[in-house]
Amino acid sequence: MPVNPMNIEVLEILDAIDRRGSFAKAAEDLNKATSALSYGIQKLEEQLDISVFQRQGRRSVLTPAGRLILNEGRKILESTILLADKAKELATGWEPKIRIAAESTLDHSVFFKVLGDFLAEHEAMEIDVCESVLSGGWEALEHDRVDLLVGAPGPVPLQKGFRAVSINPSEMVPVIASDHPLAKLANDPEALKEAIPMTRTVVTHDTALVDVTRNAGFSMGKKIIYVQTMDQKIEAQLAGLGLGHIPKFRIQRYLDEGRLVVLNLGAPANDNFIAWKISNKGKALQALAQRLAEATW
Repeated sequence: MPVNPMNIEVLEILDAIDRRGSFAKAAEDLNKATSALSYGIQKLEEQLDISVFQRQGRRSVLTPAGRLILNEGRKILESTILLADKAKELATGWEPKIRIAAESTLDHSVFFKVLGDFLAEHEAMEIDVCESVLSGGWEALEHDRVDLLVGAPGPVPLQKGFRAVSINPSEMVPVIASDHPLAKLANDPEALKEAIPMTRTVVTHDTALVDVTRNAGFSMGKKIIYVQTMDQKIEAQLAGLGLGHIPKFRIQRYLDEGRLVVLNLGAPANDNFIAWKISNKGKALQALAQRLAEATW
C-alpha cells in the first residue's frame, strides 16, 4: 500500500505558511529549517502530481488545489486537537459528553450562560440538551437517557439513587388571553373558581414515556388542549384557546402589552431541582452541576 502523502506534518506546514505569509516565518513558528518546509511541500507535490504553490512575482501563493488542501486540512488539524483534548480529559476522569434534560419552565438564559462559561474552559466537551416536562425528566434520569436534570419540579422521587439540589423556581402565573371571556373575571377569585372547571385548559404534555404522567397547575377538567412545548403553550394561550400556568419571565412582554391577563388565583407552590444519579462520578458532571447550583436563577 502506498504511503499517504497527506499527513499531519505537511498540513501544519501549509497552515503555518498561510498564516505567517512566508516559508521563513512559518519555519520560525514550527521551529524547523526553511529547507525542511520546502522539502515537505515538494514531496507532497511530487506524490500527488500537483502544484500546491505557484510563483507570483517574488511571492509564492497557493494554487486552487493547494487552497483546497489547506481548507480541508485545517478541519483535520482541529479534529486532531479536539481528539487529543478528549483523550486527556477522559484519562483524568473527565467524561467526553454530558446529556442534559432542561425543564420546560427553566430560565434558559441563565442555563445557557452557565453552560457557555463551562464550555469556554472545556472546549472538547460534547453537550446534548433536550427538553423535559414534569415526570419526564425524572424518568429520563432514572432510565439513563440523560446524565443531568436541570429545573425539575419536586417532589424528588424516593429510592431512585438521585442526588438533588434545590434551586430557585421560576415564578409560574395563571394567565388567559385578554380577549377571552374569563379575563373579565381576572380579579374575582370566587367567580374564577366557579368558571375555571368549565374553561379549556392548555397543558404541556408530560414527557414521561413509561411511568405514570402527572400534571401541575389547574386540576384537569373535561376541556383540555395538549401541546408539546412551552412555546406552543404560550401561542395557544395568546390565541385565546384556554388558560394555564406559564413562567412569568417568558410572558412579561405580553403582560406589559395587555395581551395576557394574570388571574387572581395565586401562584402554585413549587420546588425546582438540579439532579443526577449518585452513582455518576464523572468529574465534568460534578463540575457543571456545581456551577448550575451556584447560579442566580
